[in-house]
Amino acid sequence: MSAVSAQVSEARLWQRHEQLATIGATATGGVNRQALSAQDFVASRQLIQWGQAIGMHASRDAAGNVFLTLPGSDPAAPAVLSGSHLDSQPTGGKYDGVYGVLAALEACEAIHAAGIKPRRNIEVVAWMNEEGSRFAPGMMGSAVFAGARRLADIEPVQDSGGTSVKHALADAAVALDDIVLRPIGGQLAAYVEAHIEQGPVLERDNTTIGVVTGIQGKRTFQVTVQGEAAHAGTSTRAERRDALLAAIDMVQALTRRIHDAEDIVKFTVGRFTVTPNAPSVVPSSVTFSIDLRHPVSAVLRELGDAIAPICQQYAGVCEVTVKELSTAMSLEFPEAMRERIRAAARKLGVSHQDILSAAGHDARYLHEVCPSAMIFIACHLGITHNEAEAITPADAAAGARVLTEVLLELANDR
Repeated sequence: MSAVSAQVSEARLWQRHEQLATIGATATGGVNRQALSAQDFVASRQLIQWGQAIGMHASRDAAGNVFLTLPGSDPAAPAVLSGSHLDSQPTGGKYDGVYGVLAALEACEAIHAAGIKPRRNIEVVAWMNEEGSRFAPGMMGSAVFAGARRLADIEPVQDSGGTSVKHALADAAVALDDIVLRPIGGQLAAYVEAHIEQGPVLERDNTTIGVVTGIQGKRTFQVTVQGEAAHAGTSTRAERRDALLAAIDMVQALTRRIHDAEDIVKFTVGRFTVTPNAPSVVPSSVTFSIDLRHPVSAVLRELGDAIAPICQQYAGVCEVTVKELSTAMSLEFPEAMRERIRAAARKLGVSHQDILSAAGHDARYLHEVCPSAMIFIACHLGITHNEAEAITPADAAAGARVLTEVLLELANDR
């Protein structure tokens, strides 16, 4: 173990996970910390407090992203960025996203404790709304930072209660009013994101570190079916324009078309909203979500393009509108960045293997603006987006040590 990675504290890293897990804690051991919520602001405050204790400078941008900067000797040089997100699913676990933020902070703690001043600034980031649970689609903060979306495009998006992103960002500005506002975006030397695997491969293979080769593609859609409300007791079947029955027909038809024998396609209808949602009223409208993923971009494109025609075919007497919310084809991280992670793992004597990310991450958008990479650690049984999500303190520390080595090398690169 090198002098700097030896400064990574397994106990401190684990205690911080436990402390953040109390913010938005659920009764059954998970976390519900929605993007731009009061709990999200409290978590950001705690992160800032930890960073400032070792001389890091806090800042935020208009897209709701929060940054901590460990100053380098050449602050004019493009910075090295690392982090993930603090928001969760409604029944989320303690480690999804949070691990990447806290591992990046722990790397800065180790570099500071070793008395090393890197050439470049090293920045820790907590991206806004990665999960897409409160506001859809997800990864809003990183997308705006990277220029893939405009702030003006995400501001009108509303949550289920009618609160817009614009209004929630105004809340963030008030909650963090003493934190310096910085411009959106900026030139970066590199981005490295640590994350739990959210799959069973590393644990099954008894491997500590996953060197992420790339991210499988994803397309998301919102389907709105418009029928007509009617009395459940007096309207005949012939008279009805039942939006719910039409939506069910669409989902069943999509399932038949999209599911494959190899079980590679990931097709999910995760949200289904029925209006007026009353026992004695024929549903007048239904809105449902579609999350479609595949590692081969051509297949993803073909399957995604089939969604609107199938929905139209099965609309019957109802009307249907299909809106594509996000499109992200499969990507491969640069081999040079992946080799840096392998080299760090070899140096530390930590087992490692290449692995594809089946889940989406903020690194997808950073990949478009600078050399990017991801480091995975094992996730027990692959359980995630679930209150039973679990990692081990030893794996968390090992991942943070590998991240420390990679960030310091990148920060000292000429």
